[in-house]
Amino acid sequence: MVQRKGRWVATFCATVACMVAMAGPATAAEVKIGAGAAPTENIFNKIKGPFEKSHGLTLVVIPSGPVQALKDLDAGQVEAAVGGLTFPDWMLMMEKEGYAIADKSVYKNRVIGKDLVKVITNKDVTVSALSKEQLAGIFTGKIKNWSEVGGPDKPIVVILGTKIPGTQGVFQKQVLGGEPYTASAVEGTTAADLKSRVIATSGAVSVATMAQVDGTVNGPSIPEVGRPITLITKGAPTEGLQKVLEYISGEGQQYIVK
Repeated sequence: MVQRKGRWVATFCATVACMVAMAGPATAAEVKIGAGAAPTENIFNKIKGPFEKSHGLTLVVIPSGPVQALKDLDAGQVEAAVGGLTFPDWMLMMEKEGYAIADKSVYKNRVIGKDLVKVITNKDVTVSALSKEQLAGIFTGKIKNWSEVGGPDKPIVVILGTKIPGTQGVFQKQVLGGEPYTASAVEGTTAADLKSRVIATSGAVSVATMAQVDGTVNGPSIPEVGRPITLITKGAPTEGLQKVLEYISGEGQQYIVK
C-alpha cells in the first residue's frame, strides 16, 4: 500500500513538473531581434506595446546596429537582424568591417519598410533648410560655423554614432558622395544617444531617423535621403517572428512612422 502511494505521488509530481515546464515557455515567450536605428525608432518602438498586448509575446529589440545584429544572428542570439539599408549594401558593410561571409545564400532577406534619413540640430541653430552642398560641407568639416549657411554665429558640433553605421553609411553615400565624415566629430552610440547629445549641446548637428524629428530639436528640410528597411533571417522565420512580420504588414501599419 505504501509502495503504491509512493508511486502515485511520484507520478503526480512528475506530471506537475511536466505541466510547469510546458507552461514556462508559453508565459515567457519572446521574439528577439537585433536592429539598427531606422527599424528600432520607426517600426519596433512603435509596435512593441500593441503587439505584445494582442499576441502575448515579448518583443525584445536590441539596438546594436546592423553589423552587430548580423553577427548575433549568425551566433544564434537573435531570430532576425534588421537594418536601414539594402541587402547588397549590408553585405558590403560586413566585408568592410572584416567580417567574412562565405555563403550569403544562407540568408533570407525582405524589405519590411522604408525610412528617410533626417538631420537634427540643437534648437539654438535656427536654419530652416540645408542644401546637399551645405550638408556635405558641414559633415565633412569644411564648413565650421553655422553663420556660413545662414544660421547663428556658433561653431558647428557634428555628432556621430558607433551604433548607427547603416544610417550614417546611407547619408555618406547619398549626400557626402562617399567622402569621409569630419575627424573632429563627437562620438556617441545609438540614435537615441545622439539625439540626447544634440539636445544638450549648443550648435550640435547629427543624422536621425524620421521618428526622431520632434519639438525637442530643430529639423531643417533637406534633400530626400531614402533607404529601405531590410530584415534578414537564416532560413525561414520562427513562428514568433512570423507573427511579428504579419503584424507589421497588417494591423501594425497604423503605428508605423511613414
